[in-house]
Amino acid sequence: MVDRQPVLVGESLVLRPMRSDDFDELYAVANDPLLWAQHPEPTRWQKQAFERYFNEMVVSGGALVVIDQATTRLIGASRFQITYENDLEIGWSFLGRAYWGGPTNAEMKHLMIDHAFGTIDSVIFRIGANNARSRRAVEKLGALLEATFESARGPAVTYRLRRGDWVGRHDSMTFVTVDK
Repeated sequence: MVDRQPVLVGESLVLRPMRSDDFDELYAVANDPLLWAQHPEPTRWQKQAFERYFNEMVVSGGALVVIDQATTRLIGASRFQITYENDLEIGWSFLGRAYWGGPTNAEMKHLMIDHAFGTIDSVIFRIGANNARSRRAVEKLGALLEATFESARGPAVTYRLRRGDWVGRHDSMTFVTVDK
């Protein structure tokens, strides 16, 4: 199975395992209501709601913080999660608004997908059905809509990306994976 706590290094980002002492710096990014506006939990910008999310992430054993190499600041987070169906999900992600619309999300996802495909043949993304921004982002990666379902947080969709569909989709970005 995939190592869910790697250190991944890209051109402009480092992803490393989330630690409990990351809370304050990560909350400084997450306390923006617009980050969560299309999310099934739109109040996650509030400290109590974010604290629940953060604690779930740390306990999950698959959470990674995203660090901007130029500033060395935490700018977001993502997670590798094993589902009940024994799939590997990449998700639970957020990035500060200053990093929207550019290459940051793609680089983060590329690092995680390349790492996963070193061991397994497909990954999934579960997204709130109304989260158009996240749905467009995974569609750009080549993931295909696989299912719609009702989650505890409302209507949701599952996208799947298979290794064979991923090969050749890389752009000019180069990434390396380093050991912990």
